[in-house]
Amino acid sequence: MGPTTPRTRRWRWASLLGSTALAVTAGGALACPAGAAGTNVDFATHCIPPAVSGLPPIDGTTTASVSVDNTKPKVGDTVTVTYTVVTPAAGNPTDLALPADIMTPTGKVALGGAQTGSVTVAGPKKNTPVPGKAPFPSFSMTGTFTVTKPGQITLSPGDYNIHTSYILELDTPCTVITPPAPASETITATDGTPVNTRAISLGSASGDAGAGVTVSGTNFTPGATVTLAGRAGGTQTADTATVTANAQGSFSGSLVVNDRTTTGIVAYEGASWNADKGAGPAAYVVNDNTPVPDGSQKLTTTVKAGTLSMSQAGDSVALSAVDFGQGGASTGSLNTVTVKDFRGGPAGWSLTGKVTDFTGPGARIDAGKLSWSPACAAKAGSPSTCKAGSAGTVGTSGATLASTANGTLTGGEFTVDAGLSLDVPAFTPPGSYSGVLTLTLT
Repeated sequence: MGPTTPRTRRWRWASLLGSTALAVTAGGALACPAGAAGTNVDFATHCIPPAVSGLPPIDGTTTASVSVDNTKPKVGDTVTVTYTVVTPAAGNPTDLALPADIMTPTGKVALGGAQTGSVTVAGPKKNTPVPGKAPFPSFSMTGTFTVTKPGQITLSPGDYNIHTSYILELDTPCTVITPPAPASETITATDGTPVNTRAISLGSASGDAGAGVTVSGTNFTPGATVTLAGRAGGTQTADTATVTANAQGSFSGSLVVNDRTTTGIVAYEGASWNADKGAGPAAYVVNDNTPVPDGSQKLTTTVKAGTLSMSQAGDSVALSAVDFGQGGASTGSLNTVTVKDFRGGPAGWSLTGKVTDFTGPGARIDAGKLSWSPACAAKAGSPSTCKAGSAGTVGTSGATLASTANGTLTGGEFTVDAGLSLDVPAFTPPGSYSGVLTLTLT
């Protein structure tokens, strides 16, 4: 993306299923994604019951596992992580029985080895009924992380919180007493396309010929010599300067811009431009101060940059009904989305979507049952080419609906559509169910 902060817009669709049977999902641990299931590990846990219970903290043992959808990813791949708490250390602190589907778990998975950090995971609001004073049932939470380094990466269950929504909104946080907990899963990452997180920003978006512009950069290789250079479209100009990245990989330097055809500025490591070791272009314009000859008149005009926006043809989609005893695909079409990119400059855009679980009379269907088949078309004359996202599951983690790439000059008007299909299990309570699809444009 370019230096301009993207605007984010969110639209919601209520997908209504008339007289459609949606399956009741059994309580307990959710199914692990395709891949390898992790090993169950035990770890000491400190849980704090809600204050209204009047109970002291609980020091107990949690049994949990961590699984992934890919045990041999490449650098740059996104790995889906599932954290399953098989036996929580805490339970229902009251004599009052808790009904089904009032528990919402969240937590962390600790990364170790070649890549460190943590992965935030969250689970659906789903559980079996919990009798008074009984242990909480098993539950699962999912999240994703991007592989940034090759080698063995360990995944350990971390802190988790159980939020209950019944009469009162209550939390039961549980922390690992001696972190990290034992590793439940180990993956081996191999070299792939390096993840380039280098970025630059400019002190000004325009200037007179011969003036200097401040170029600031982050996430470059510490101590590396970085070349600052002007660009005229896709061609590098003669205007260059060098700076040295500090120990944190940051720098701030000045580039004198003389070439009046300059449209942007880049920064890169090495002898020549390399997209894997560079950043930009950041849009830059040289002011035209050419003297007017005697007897002449200079005519000027201004092309104003616009915004990145989107609109939709409607906010409700009625999917087709399915039979109670058969289930199957409940289908429909996304209301057409129109994206207008009138910003100018080098930045592309991405339109993503995620969906909630579908809820109805006493039953629920997991968000992962909704899939789409995206399509995208650019209006004639648009500088950018629109790329439709891949057909597949939408889910709570989300998927790409459409996008355009960064380029020398981007923009245009685009229409985005998608076929929708909800996989409805058989023998579920008849009724109307709905889920919310949220689209985000960046």
